Amino acid sequence: MAILWSIFVFLVLVLSMDVLESLSITGSSTIGINYGQLGNDLPPPKKVAQLLKGLKVKKVKIYDYNPEILRAFANTGIEMWVAIPNGEVGAMTDTQQAMAWLKQNLSPYLPDTKIVGISVGNEIYTGDDAQLIANLVPAMQSLHVALVGMGLDTTVKISTAHSIGVLGNSFPPSAGSVKAELVTFMKPHLEFLALTGAPFWLNAYPFFAYKDNPVNISLDYVLFQPNQGTVDPNTNLHYDNMLHAQVDAVYTAVTAMGYGSLEVRVSETGWPSNGDPDEIGATVKNAALYNRNLLVRLAQNQGTPMRPTASLQAYIFALFNENQKPGPTSERNYGLYKPDGTMAYPVGLGRGSSTNSLSAFTSSAQRGFDHLKSLELRILLLFGLLCSFFLSRALDK
Repeated sequence: MAILWSIFVFLVLVLSMDVLESLSITGSSTIGINYGQLGNDLPPPKKVAQLLKGLKVKKVKIYDYNPEILRAFANTGIEMWVAIPNGEVGAMTDTQQAMAWLKQNLSPYLPDTKIVGISVGNEIYTGDDAQLIANLVPAMQSLHVALVGMGLDTTVKISTAHSIGVLGNSFPPSAGSVKAELVTFMKPHLEFLALTGAPFWLNAYPFFAYKDNPVNISLDYVLFQPNQGTVDPNTNLHYDNMLHAQVDAVYTAVTAMGYGSLEVRVSETGWPSNGDPDEIGATVKNAALYNRNLLVRLAQNQGTPMRPTASLQAYIFALFNENQKPGPTSERNYGLYKPDGTMAYPVGLGRGSSTNSLSAFTSSAQRGFDHLKSLELRILLLFGLLCSFFLSRALDK
């Protein structure tokens, strides 16, 4: 009996070690971070690249094509999506201008900087610029034609990010549909994504839904905390968080238009750690819970209830608090990090990262983290074996 008990305890400890490894947040291919630059106190791009490489973050999105950033991320192995700001989209409808833009702003940094995509504008379809809306797909097409001419179309994809506002209906998820007035524009957009193998990008913020209706929306539901969740009456699928429900609403909408094979990725999601008095829920505690719980789910390669076998990719918004962002207080407080390189709150993006600064994430520090992790697991195993030994002795008596 004592021997069997010892074996049981040992196996439990080994499995626990495997679980600890599987829940490691850093290094997951499903996790990305948005790196904005609207601040006058942010660290230089070289330091940012060191930070993200040290954290083993593999995917980054930026909101322009800043050459200093593109140079800084050279030889890091980090996949990058660059962006063409809304104000420059119109010029990209001309193939010659698109080609000139690519040769000037993309080619010089390849292949050292791993640029894998170009986001053409941001949330264009929910804006009020009719000409910009009309220019979006032609601009994407011109850029793709230019990429084909340069032999880069298989490695660099073209897409754009949408807000959840492109949907006329998003609840329940099985009733998701594109707004009637956007169908004419969305159809060729989805066709383009399908033909080129590019993802559909969604900016998804459960925070906004909770802020606008805290009485009827459960805080635990939007924070990925334990809750009863909701069941879609049409599919009987159970949802325990709003983000997955929003993504599945998009899947339903694009499937209804004939493009169910598209992959939906979350281009932005996050939670502010501070806000104005009317921005209910914008607290450090909630921000830490949202981002930590999201990161754990991403690291586990979870899919959504509708697409359970397809790991959801998501980019956290944002890397830093940006003190020059316009709008309410929350807009300047989405960062996981403060400008000095310390974490705004702990979410598990690196051991000791709540107190370590940017300079700590050098190669030697990363080796230290790896050694610490190994040492902790050894201590855990030794402690378990000792417990097993004494329990065995007690059972023998």
